Amino acid sequence: MVNPEEASASGRDMVPASVRGAAAWSWRLLIIAAGVAGLVWLLSQLKTIVVPVAVALLISILLRPLRLTLERWGVPRGLATALSILGLIAFVTGLVVVAGQSIVNGFQDLWDQAVAGFEEFLTWLSEGPLGLDTATLSDLGNQAQDLVAEQSSSLITGALGAATTVGHVLVGIIIALFCTIFFLQDGRSIWTWVVNVLPMAAREKVHQAGRRGMVTLSSYVRTQILVALVDALGIGIGSAFFVPALAIPIGILVFIGSFVPILGAIVTGAIACAVVLVAEGWVAAAIMLGIVLLVQQAESHILQPFLMGHAVSLHPVAVVLVVAAGSLAAGLIGALFAVPLAAVLNTVMQYLHGHDKFPELGTADHLPLLRRRPSLADLPGTLLWPSRSGASQGDAGAAPTTPGADPAVPADDAGPAGESRT
Repeated sequence: MVNPEEASASGRDMVPASVRGAAAWSWRLLIIAAGVAGLVWLLSQLKTIVVPVAVALLISILLRPLRLTLERWGVPRGLATALSILGLIAFVTGLVVVAGQSIVNGFQDLWDQAVAGFEEFLTWLSEGPLGLDTATLSDLGNQAQDLVAEQSSSLITGALGAATTVGHVLVGIIIALFCTIFFLQDGRSIWTWVVNVLPMAAREKVHQAGRRGMVTLSSYVRTQILVALVDALGIGIGSAFFVPALAIPIGILVFIGSFVPILGAIVTGAIACAVVLVAEGWVAAAIMLGIVLLVQQAESHILQPFLMGHAVSLHPVAVVLVVAAGSLAAGLIGALFAVPLAAVLNTVMQYLHGHDKFPELGTADHLPLLRRRPSLADLPGTLLWPSRSGASQGDAGAAPTTPGADPAVPADDAGPAGESRT
């Protein structure tokens, strides 16, 4: 009779070790993928809250140096926080006003040039190699009008959806402003609470990893602002030679689009070339394309390696793939936040696995640990108190509580080398 254990052992031996290893990896990877997919789905459902909080975190990192400078000048923290936020709002409002005035002033000229260019295009269709007659062109125009009429219901639905989106945007702005105030005013206390939610053994390492992640995020934000500013100045000045009235709106558009690494600069540069094409023709558009390529090459080969260094340390291939994945998962919002998220995760995971990208930060910065609540056994006068009268024989051998000692403080609350973390 065959022993079942021997049969099972012989069955395992028939499966190669490589196949068993691949199977073990497969089910683990499937579980990880399912967890990541579930997290992405949850974030997409809560995007009205998650996105404003992420924006508030980036703005807080941007405004923190200004707040610290005001504090060094003797301004109270609350007032410094308010002045920093009001200064940012004033700056953004000024950009919108200047861009709006430039667009209003230059739109009519651009529209006239676009109409003239379209009429020239129609003339080329009828007199050029295609040789389309007037009747054919008229039929094409009528078909376009019929298509717009058929899609009118979709346009109305889209308008209603846009109204809902505007409501979500207003809610998001309020949440972002509220979170920015408290991140600037009381960010360390919030981080202390978050770290103290974790198990005791993980708190110190998570805190140190978080410090390094914030350094990475700060480096990314500063670098992207400088890169976006250089792109906006280069392309804006280049477009001023061809469409002076729209140079400022083009520069602002490039500045905003450059916050999506690589792809944002390409798209906004293409828009600048299209505007010059409509206004001045093919030769001017080709020159504008050369200006855009020159600015982008200077950005990718000089600015980013010099400014970002090893703080973000993501290969350009990784950046493109991360931006593509983020845009597929969450659209424009995913493209905006994919690279900073990947950079922070890269730094944090490397630190947790023993590689410190910022050894100069050290580990001397510690957070105060929350004390645990006393249990019934720690409270005098309760039935579970070891020093009660008539204690059992098992309790009699227990060490009595030292008078004046705080039984609610666990031994693990001591910091490195016995230093208190209060």
